[in-house]
Amino acid sequence: MQLFDWIVLIVTLLFIVGYGSWKTKGSKNVEDFILGNNETPWYTVGLSVMATQASAITFLSTPGQAYHDGMGFVQFYFGLPIAMIVICVTFIPLYHKNKVFTAYEFLEKRFDVKTRSLAAILFLVQRGLGTGLTIYAPAIILSALLGWNLTIMNIIIGLMVIVYTFSGGTKAVNVTQKQQMFVIMSGMLITFFLILHYLPNDMTFTSALHIAGANDKMNIVNFSFDPEEKYTFWSGITGGFFLALAYFGTDQSQVGRYLSGKSVRESQMGLIMNGLLKVPMQFFILLTGVMVFVFFQFNPVPLNFNPNNKLVIEKSAFKEEYHALEKKLNTLSEDKKVINLLYIDQLNQDYDNPILRKELVALSNKEKDLRDRAKEIISKADSTSETNDKDYVFFHFILHYLPKGLIGLLLAVILSAAMSSTASGLNALASTTAIDIYKRNLKTEKSEKHYLNATKFFTLFWGIIAILFACVGTLFENLIQLVNIIGSIFYGTVLGIFLVGFYLRRVQAKPMFYSAIISQLTIFGIYYYMIYEQEKLGYLWLNFIGAILTIVLSLLMQLLFFRKQKVDIAE
Repeated sequence: MQLFDWIVLIVTLLFIVGYGSWKTKGSKNVEDFILGNNETPWYTVGLSVMATQASAITFLSTPGQAYHDGMGFVQFYFGLPIAMIVICVTFIPLYHKNKVFTAYEFLEKRFDVKTRSLAAILFLVQRGLGTGLTIYAPAIILSALLGWNLTIMNIIIGLMVIVYTFSGGTKAVNVTQKQQMFVIMSGMLITFFLILHYLPNDMTFTSALHIAGANDKMNIVNFSFDPEEKYTFWSGITGGFFLALAYFGTDQSQVGRYLSGKSVRESQMGLIMNGLLKVPMQFFILLTGVMVFVFFQFNPVPLNFNPNNKLVIEKSAFKEEYHALEKKLNTLSEDKKVINLLYIDQLNQDYDNPILRKELVALSNKEKDLRDRAKEIISKADSTSETNDKDYVFFHFILHYLPKGLIGLLLAVILSAAMSSTASGLNALASTTAIDIYKRNLKTEKSEKHYLNATKFFTLFWGIIAILFACVGTLFENLIQLVNIIGSIFYGTVLGIFLVGFYLRRVQAKPMFYSAIISQLTIFGIYYYMIYEQEKLGYLWLNFIGAILTIVLSLLMQLLFFRKQKVDIAE
């Protein structure tokens, strides 16, 4: 990185932190700190919801996902717009009508304090861990690529977020996320058009799509019913719907964004905005990854994008074997370039040459074989090395091919995305701890200022916890998978509680509470069985199983054991 990149990076981040702190300082009470005094317009709600979900992982992993597997991943989001409609029709009106600070406060009005506390605790466990990941994930990749100290990176990201989230609460999160989304999308748009500019002069965007299509990168929709297919239209509509419903409807990091809306209509419009723009945004980010793939058909490409693996190999007895593969890849890259240029020339003459397409596919298969062999060598050199290099593809392109200044901007994009997700997480953790646990269980009344200070204290507390978790993240293997699994373990039960609360008015507090306990223990048992019996049930199914189990058990308990009790429902 050059001096200009550092200036762009530092100025961008300091502006976001300083602006957020200045614009929103001086919250007068808990309502102002947690709900932003219900002054947030719909477009800010929409941008804040999008920024919360668009973590650094989105901009680290998604282009690399497309580079390796193509556009099919976009199907994962097909159920999201449907979930937005359900939440707008049912969740938002009830949340606003009951004037809740958190989603879990509604559960006490509908059921009882035990059910509310249970859901809040389940949320705190999985979101506390997830917030640490939003710091750790970008920090570990930035430290690997730039040689920065990992612990210092974790602390810097965490402290920047704590400063403005502690100062302004929800207002600060909403205001800064507007700036962060501007930085993120500006950086991605500039990068996309630069990639197109870097392609050969006689190559059009249509030709680039043809090359991507010849390599199976443009298979956007898959209607297969094969359960072994990772991404299909049907799994996106069903599994994506349940995940989005749980995340946007019951996770306080998202619920807090639209609870701050000026009115029910403003909150609904913000979520509809997210539903309309989320799939196109993911499509664009994936398409950027596909264009990076096309770019590397004409430029040198590493055998493995993770620079740490190269260092491991250079210190091992497998160095010469690895270098031999690199030479083969270099020769293969030259062959690819020649064939691709011939293919473009034919396309410019309106002829899609099937023979050249077959040659392109054959060369891509050979390259994949070389990469797989390289992964085997890396694993032999160090069994603890992460051979999956998808997260490093986009960064490799940024650091080696972008002009001065833009590298700093793209790094600001990644850090801004990390900060936006972390800020929402801290705000949600503090709100839930202060309102659902601390305030609800105090025996004596306290002043508004006391609860405001308590919420700020919990913001600082969870910020420190997140930083500490990020700093010890290297002690865990497969950290990202671990956090996804933990989220799936808890999300289903919490979603089931809310669905019963919204739609099954006959079910009362006691059957709901006991059903949730049994359901959660059952999910623990299923996951334990999956680990020790090595069953291949995908952990994402735990969301669906947990939700359905909670609903069915609550109905059965209501009918069998609690039929005569009076139902008290928050309309």
